[in-house]
Order: sequence, then C-alpha cells, then structure tokens
Amino acid sequence: MNNIDLEEIWRNHYPQWVRRKVDIPDISIYQVLEEAVKKYSKLTAIDFIGTKISYETLKDMVDSTAYRLSERGIKKGDRVGMMLPNIPQYIIYFFAILKLGGVIVQVNPLYTTRELEFEIKDSGATSLIIMDDFIDKAMPLYPTILGKIFVARVQDYLPPIISKIYSLINIRHHVKIPAAENIYIDKRPGKTNIIQKEVSIDKENDPAIFQYTGGTTGTPKAAVLTHKNLISNAYQIIEWLPPEYRKNISYLSSIPFFHVYGMMTAMLTPLIQGSKIILVPDPRNTKMIISNLEKKKPVAFPGIPSMYHSIINYKSVQKHNLKNVKICISGAASLPAELQKQFENITGSILVEGYGLSECSPVANVTPLVSEDKEKWRKIGSIGLPVPNTYEKIVSIEDGITEMPIGEPGELLIKGPQVMKGYWNREEENKKTLVDGWLHTGDIAKIDGDGYVFLVDRKKDMIIAGGYNIYPREIENVIYEHPKVSQCAVIGVRDEHRGETVKAFIVKKDNSLTEGEIIKFCRERLAVYKIPKIVEFRNELPLTLVGKIDKKLLRGNDSSGKS
Repeated sequence: MNNIDLEEIWRNHYPQWVRRKVDIPDISIYQVLEEAVKKYSKLTAIDFIGTKISYETLKDMVDSTAYRLSERGIKKGDRVGMMLPNIPQYIIYFFAILKLGGVIVQVNPLYTTRELEFEIKDSGATSLIIMDDFIDKAMPLYPTILGKIFVARVQDYLPPIISKIYSLINIRHHVKIPAAENIYIDKRPGKTNIIQKEVSIDKENDPAIFQYTGGTTGTPKAAVLTHKNLISNAYQIIEWLPPEYRKNISYLSSIPFFHVYGMMTAMLTPLIQGSKIILVPDPRNTKMIISNLEKKKPVAFPGIPSMYHSIINYKSVQKHNLKNVKICISGAASLPAELQKQFENITGSILVEGYGLSECSPVANVTPLVSEDKEKWRKIGSIGLPVPNTYEKIVSIEDGITEMPIGEPGELLIKGPQVMKGYWNREEENKKTLVDGWLHTGDIAKIDGDGYVFLVDRKKDMIIAGGYNIYPREIENVIYEHPKVSQCAVIGVRDEHRGETVKAFIVKKDNSLTEGEIIKFCRERLAVYKIPKIVEFRNELPLTLVGKIDKKLLRGNDSSGKS
C-alpha cells in the first residue's frame, strides 16, 4: 500500500494501554470457566430477574448438566442445536456441551419450523435444546430429524414468588410438553457428586460453534468457529478495554447470545473477566433494559444501533438516571453520528462503533474507547482500527490480489486468530473465501493514513435491520411460492429505528392479490424480522441487459430506498 507500514501506523494510533500483540492462552472454553471459578468463585456470574448465581454455583450447574447430557448420549463431535433467548440455561448448556466436546449450532428462537429444519439438516444435528415456548416449532421434526429434545423453562430460574406470578400470567398460554421418549424437561440442576471429565480438546481444530450466516453470497451456511477462535477474540476485546474495565465489572446482556456478537461481547468475554452478567431475555423490551440500567447499574452495555435508538426515544427516558453505564460498543450495523451523540449525552457513557463478521468470531475492528479528545480518536463513518493480533488489507475488486493504495477502495481482507476454520461442508466456497489465511469479507472498504478503516459498501444486497442480517434471496424464494405472484424483488430501505427495513416489489399473477395476503404468507414461513414491512405492486420490474431484475435501478427509483 504505497510502501506505507500499516503495522507501524496501527501501533502508533492505538490507545496507550492497548498492545498490538496479545498472548492468547492455550485453553478450551470449559477451562475458561474453570479458571474464572478459581479467581472469582464467590462473585456473581449471572443476575436474572432477581436470581443470582455465583461463579462457583454456575460451574456446579454446568458439571451437573454435562453429566446429564452424557448419560443421554451426547458425546464429542455431536452437533447440538440451541434455540434459547438470554436465559441462564443458555450459559449452562453452552459450557456443558463444550465440556463434552460437542458443537453448538446457534439457532434464532424467532425461526419458524422451516428455518429450523434447514439448520438442523445442514449441520447434521440430531439434538435440540429449546425453550418451552417454542416447542411447537420443533415437534414437526421429531423424531424423524430430531432424535432428542431438551426443554428449558424460564420459571425454573426465577425466584419462587416471581416464578408463581410468571406461571399465573402464562396460564392461558401454557405450553404442553409432549410426554415422549427422548423429550426431556431439564429442571434446574444442583451440584453433582459425579464429575464428568472434560474430553480432550484440540483447541486449534475442534469446532465450538456453528454460526449460520449468509456470508458473501446470501446462501445460509455455518461458519465453523473453534475453541481457539472464540478464546482469541475474547482476549482481543479485553485488551481493547481501558484497564479499569478489564475485570470485575457488570454487563447488561440484552443483545441475543444466539448471535455470535452477543455471545462474544455479552457472555464469554464478561465471564473471562469475572464480571456479572445481567440477563435481559427480550432485546426489544426497552422498558426492562432502562429499568436494569437504572437499578442494577451495569458498567458495560454492548448492543446494536436500534437498541440505543429505542432508549433515547423512550417516552420518559429523561426521568431515569442512566449515568452509571460507562462503555458501549455498537455492532451489527452502522452507528449514526447523531445517535451516538444523543446516547452519550443521556448516559455520559462512551459509545463507539465496531465491525465484525460471523466468520471472525465476530470482532475485527473497534473505535478506540477514549472519552477525552473524541475528535482525535473518532472518525465519522469509520469502523475504527483492527483489534490486536488482527491484520487487514484492501485488495483490488477485479483480481482479489493487488493491494490498493491508502485511501483507495477495494475488498477488505482480514487475517487473525479469530478467523473461522471455514464453512461447514462448503469446500468450494472455502477455497474462494479463505486464501493463504486471509478472509475475503466481500465488503468494500478503504484505509486512511491513520490506519482507520471505512466501509464503502456492504455485501451485495444484504439488508441489516435492527442488527439482523437479512438476505433478500431467502425472502424472495418464499414470496415466489405464492401462487398469485409472477415476479418479485426484495431490497432494504431506510428506517429511522431499525436502520433498514424490508421492502418487496411484486408483479401480480392474479390481480386479487393484496399486501395483507403477502405479509400473512411470509409470517407463516419466515422469522418476524424478515417479513416485508412495505409491499409495492408494479406492472413490471426493471431488468438488466442480461435479464436479471435490476435492484440498483429499483433502489434509485424508490424514494425510500438506499442511494
């Protein structure tokens, strides 16, 4: 890049407390918990709606659950689906499965049966851990596809009085768990006298999680993240934090753990630090988030722009004291400068933007967490600097090899210990995506003279709404199943709250087709965040010279579209 030494630039532009090179311990993820218990045994690890679980007790629960899973046939190499919100069972099962050498298949609880089936079949999972409220989504797959189902219940981890109130409130919506072989209601575990030994783990190669992503093509596939990938990324994040925030702090963990960003920044990293995790099961419950910010006074609050947007627009936010939160890292979508400014004014915190991909465990870049002289440390539109042990370069879009000069756009390539092992069962794509250790992100970016990275464009066609990656092709495939649809195209359009939202352009085959029919049809087949919020009927859709629907033209002609 014009013979400029980026490594030296990054080193010189790091905050003084951040080392460019960090030693990553050679331990498994279960050993992370063991180490934390040695240091922080009596400290609170989990705070869940009044229930507090210490590090010591958490390990007892993990060990007991691991033994129980082993007795029920879970062994090394087994892929186990986990379809849970942010409740204590997610954390307990996470460590228990990895202790046994299993692989966690991350599943969004909002998924329909159709979406769940795809991930289960593609991953080869035969077992699923699911919250009782979602059991109806899994039953069509039992027992032909799913041989074992473990059911988790929220009330098992609530204080007695709150648990009774919860049961009374939900009595009309009580979910009946089928009494069948290999369907288990896993109640709250105690301490076990039989300790299941951790299996031998190859940290470099043994998968820890399968994180489904559209990658650069929009076709769902699992990024295989190893124990070392995840451990590395956690230590990279901790190194980025100011020294006073590196241990024994508290996190508000409302960003979903089933997304690797939430799992990494709001669960695994805090537990390595000996921090307290304040769990919020529903990230859309702004009232509960504000209540926790005010009453439980978390110091760290990782999130996404739509969460911060909901807080600053909450009707009575000015009446709440949110000044205890100190550090917030926003990911999954672009952070508008005005939103950043308003949130910092309300809370007094530092809110910075980061960047990552599922393929990077996920964090690759973060803006420095410096409160003084913000103009020096922040650049509008930048995703910040690469985190320690991470190397980046910009290459020609045409050949994918030639390095571009400073300031010139091209494809962003990333190398580091957090970069995935590869996509599960996608050998041809792996050859294109991972080349000589470099991850081809598919994102168009540029690097300035201070080493800051700026995204110029995102992966083609991908929509980011409320922090979720949404791939138009998947929605289009569903809409095309409707018998009254002739043609369709899906794009992302600007949305003040979600960043973007989904819009569908449709050419009717039958003139009786209505917007309501399309939305109802999608609701039965897609997670709620993927359902089009806007439907526009047209007589025809523009085509490119080769006969493809011209989405660029659709965006240009659409007043609500992206420029």
